[in-house]
Amino acid sequence: MSLHETSPHLDVVIVGAGLSGVGAAYRLQTERPGTPYAILEMRERLGGTWDLFRYPGVRSDSDMYTLGYSFKPWSGEKSLADGASILDYIRETATDFGIDEHITYETKVVAADFDTAESRWRLTLEDTRTGETREMTCGFLYSCAGYYDYEQPHAPEFAGAETFAGEVVHPQFWPESLDYAGKKVVVIGSGATAVTLVPSMLEGDDAAAHVTMLQRTPTWISAVPSKDAKAELLKSVLPAGLAHQVIRTKNIAFNTAVYQFCKRRPAAARKLLTGMSAKILGDPQLVADHFTPTYNPWEQRLCAIPSGDLFVSIKKGEASVVTDTIERFVPEGILLTSGETLEADIIVTATGLRLKAFGGIEPHVDGERVELSEQYVWNGAMITGVPNFAICIGYTNASWTLRADLTHRLVTKVLGWMESQGHAAVVARPDADLTPQPLLDLASGYVKRSIGAFPRQGDRRPWQVRQNYMLDSITALRTPLGRSLVPVTGPLTPADESPVAAGVPA
Repeated sequence: MSLHETSPHLDVVIVGAGLSGVGAAYRLQTERPGTPYAILEMRERLGGTWDLFRYPGVRSDSDMYTLGYSFKPWSGEKSLADGASILDYIRETATDFGIDEHITYETKVVAADFDTAESRWRLTLEDTRTGETREMTCGFLYSCAGYYDYEQPHAPEFAGAETFAGEVVHPQFWPESLDYAGKKVVVIGSGATAVTLVPSMLEGDDAAAHVTMLQRTPTWISAVPSKDAKAELLKSVLPAGLAHQVIRTKNIAFNTAVYQFCKRRPAAARKLLTGMSAKILGDPQLVADHFTPTYNPWEQRLCAIPSGDLFVSIKKGEASVVTDTIERFVPEGILLTSGETLEADIIVTATGLRLKAFGGIEPHVDGERVELSEQYVWNGAMITGVPNFAICIGYTNASWTLRADLTHRLVTKVLGWMESQGHAAVVARPDADLTPQPLLDLASGYVKRSIGAFPRQGDRRPWQVRQNYMLDSITALRTPLGRSLVPVTGPLTPADESPVAAGVPA
């Protein structure tokens, strides 16, 4: 039985028992030992993304030395690990540090209202098995549920779908009993999920007969080694902890350099990526037709394929790629705008995820809903207009955990500062003359579809959500807290929510 189930009030509630929530609990335990806290998880198991997604080949698209925790060395052989290995790693971490004892499962936060008079959150919780609700309170609410909708994917309607004679599945809800052995499969999509599925469905005794990746537009794809040879060498000669830190530092520097290269020299980056793809595929025209996007590298997230597995499958003739648009589904498969029909026994709609702000939590203050789209995010963590509330969002150009861990540490610093100053509640107040910008600076379709419902970032620190871990690691924890965080002693007034003038001392 977790602490939440035996106590009606806790100092901190963490929402989500995935990679981020477990990391947040570790930081809270080690940097503020003795803090009464609980993790509320709507699913029946921990793991978040890595427990939910069960499609063939599901794996990380960031190296595990940076996606993993800095305090828990990754010991696996693969740099891009499979989902089951990552899930085991999260479970082991939670058990090793006693974090699992603080998790309450099948518990969803359906309402959250901050009472400024009492400086506490009033949470309405739903038992996802029975539908029954109950209430609890906490001093600080920390959402580690990410920004994806795990209950409903992006699922566009396709004309004629009801006429298709085969089976249609979405990777987010992969049927355990799906039999694709010896069958023709069409995967709709070109993102990380699609490029993972195609070669994975061609492996083993239950391999598909042929898999076609149908994309509307190409995505930038980069082949990477499935194993990090330098990392393995370092692990063989250095103690585990030291090797992990050296490898982590090496990979952070390399990934940052690649990103900066792509942003600053896009023409050279395009040439490099197309050249690498052509070398594996042996067909420059195929690369020009299907693997050369119109946008520049890292305007959308770069897809990594371990050992070039997708390209290898295409070169062998086991898989193919078609760039076209869908006219409609037909009984035998998909009719394309070009007039071609792709025959299929199974269609996989890897059409992407939907964004959902902070696990669906809609924060209220004194009974009034806060319009998130009108707020700013401070240091990528706290939101203006919402006291004692923080969110965890990762990098779009690097491992999620890098920013997440910085945010965990920042939250514990804020909690310690509040205690030292005698503040029961604080709220972030924006600087004057901020220029609003979207929270996520990506041109991806899933971002464009939903980002308007999220808080905004500004055009300068500490209101800018930078995509640079090296800079953030130096500056984030050194931000003067008193510069932007102001105490809340009663109902929020226009003065509490108005911008801070430049030059106010910390």
